[in-house]
Amino acid sequence: MSQQFIDPITTEVIRHALQGIAEEMGVSLIRTAYSTNIKERRDCSCALFSAQGELVALAEHIPIHLGSMLGLMKTINEKFPLASLHPGDIIITNDPYRGGGSHLPDVTLVQPVFLKDRLVGFVANIAHWADIGGAFPGGGTGGASSEIFQEGLRIPPLFLYRQGKFQSEIAEAILTNLRQRREREGDLRAQLASLHLGERRLKELFQRYGRKLMATTLTSLFNYSEKILRQQVRSIPPGNYQFQDYLDDDGLSLKPLKIQVKIKVDHEDQPSLIFDFTGTDPQAEGGVNMVRVALEASVYYTVKALLAPNIPLNAGFLRPIKIIAPAGTLVNAQEPAAVGGRTDTCQRVVDTLLGAFSAALPQKVMAASNGATTALIFGGTRKLSGKDFVYVEALGGGMGARFARDGLDGIQVHITNTTNLPVEALEMEYPLRVLRYGLVQNSGGPGKYRGGLGLEKEIMALAPVLFSAHSDRHRFRPWGLKGGLPGQPGIFLLKAKNKEKRKIPSKINGFLLQPGDTLLAQTAGGGGYGSPQERPPEKVVQDYISGRISRSHAQQAYGVVLKARAKKILAKATLQLRPTGSQPEEEEK
Repeated sequence: MSQQFIDPITTEVIRHALQGIAEEMGVSLIRTAYSTNIKERRDCSCALFSAQGELVALAEHIPIHLGSMLGLMKTINEKFPLASLHPGDIIITNDPYRGGGSHLPDVTLVQPVFLKDRLVGFVANIAHWADIGGAFPGGGTGGASSEIFQEGLRIPPLFLYRQGKFQSEIAEAILTNLRQRREREGDLRAQLASLHLGERRLKELFQRYGRKLMATTLTSLFNYSEKILRQQVRSIPPGNYQFQDYLDDDGLSLKPLKIQVKIKVDHEDQPSLIFDFTGTDPQAEGGVNMVRVALEASVYYTVKALLAPNIPLNAGFLRPIKIIAPAGTLVNAQEPAAVGGRTDTCQRVVDTLLGAFSAALPQKVMAASNGATTALIFGGTRKLSGKDFVYVEALGGGMGARFARDGLDGIQVHITNTTNLPVEALEMEYPLRVLRYGLVQNSGGPGKYRGGLGLEKEIMALAPVLFSAHSDRHRFRPWGLKGGLPGQPGIFLLKAKNKEKRKIPSKINGFLLQPGDTLLAQTAGGGGYGSPQERPPEKVVQDYISGRISRSHAQQAYGVVLKARAKKILAKATLQLRPTGSQPEEEEK
């Protein structure tokens, strides 16, 4: 086959084969991992890169991990000349400032792939290790640190394997500093197995089609993604679009933090998008800062979700996008800023971008969502709890309503995409008991299309444990669009023995829970879309029947007065969806 001729069928076959390799790597990693955070919650990602370090394929796992992988490949190209890499090399890193990552628990491995001693590409994966050292178990994910040194062990890019030889000293230096060594070793072995599988599959693909055809195909795929995205940019009216939104705080002070963006849609010459974050607040003292690669991942995700959900995400997709982010700001923090809770800020960046795009694409943009990654971390030590353990979970919340559609209830949105941890797995492995798990009634923002409901999870400590967390939207509610009202805010409530429930901060590290103490986490609901007065009364009644709203909320938010007779009629044909723990209001007499 001529190198000049691009066969579209063969190109598609190769594209799906490359995507399939990344997905299969993810399956291998998940099924062989030790920790519940990976084997149950799937907090990991896999990707392929070209020999030049360009993104080729990304498995549909965690969007924020894209930034870490892109950052690592940039670092490798700078620190390790391609001529210095050999078959059997594997590089490990997690450092946001020296290794291209976005926060310390995301440990990245990358392996160059050679065919007959010639570099043909890279396979890479990221796994969120439940513990990465630091002051508290799992504290690298918490949001209340004041500098990155408190968040755990920093691993600059190092050779874990050098020409196939395991660098035991490097591994020992890393694992010695982490809790639950056996679990960390198990997850590391799962990552290595995933890389070996990806290496084998990529070699098979190159052997089948040859290096020349593969190079031609990759160039074609990159150019295709760039071409289609530029065409999609033309569907947006040219001009400047601005928006700003706020984080509640940084965990160490109560000062709100502003994120501001101006988007320039340019149709001249080659259509492009310029995202300028000038005006965003300076980097925070607390752990909600983003490094630049996390910002890049958030921007790329938003563009793909809005304009190009079916376009392959690869190096060509990135070409029409330019990002301006002043150094030392919340979205481009400089060392040694703490970054453990950076996903809250990433989520707020996405909401801010959607707010800016809403003026140009009102039928594509959703209202603000839960907009935070409510990360709960319960940790124990042998001395305190009887054994070492770290339980990490990211709760979903309400998705913002869209044009002609309600928001979804209790899901993770935007740059996170992990699954929930089954209650059975949680209670089997940790000294914790789940008392309540369900949707938060009335939390979705009222509108012609209702915002999605937030989640609530109440957990009792059965032994002394340390609680860390980062969350947001506890003060600034998810905004609505086109007359829609904001969703309800989230909250953390602590119930200690013989005491009243009390509110605790949304970003906290190492808070001691005694046996019998309960922690109730409620996440925010999504914003509504359109005036609540335009919502059809029958939909309001259906929401009441399903337990999503109360009778009083129906009247106050929508002006719909519900009587018992209406409920009895619809109840015959409506599935009861009332969430666990919620109580129906007393029937009208």
